[in-house]
Amino acid sequence: MLILVIVLVVLWVILAIVGFAIKGLLWLGIIGIVLVIATLVIGFVRRSALSKRNRT
Repeated sequence: MLILVIVLVVLWVILAIVGFAIKGLLWLGIIGIVLVIATLVIGFVRRSALSKRNRT
């Protein structure tokens, strides 16, 4: 699971960089940033839920 989150974050960062590097694809950069944030939040929430479940 952690590897999947890392791979997704790397892909979204690359997508954001490409989007900002090419002026006409500014929307691609914005989508990349949104996806990075969403992936990090989802990964953090799932990881927290799994660690809480294992404690009990």
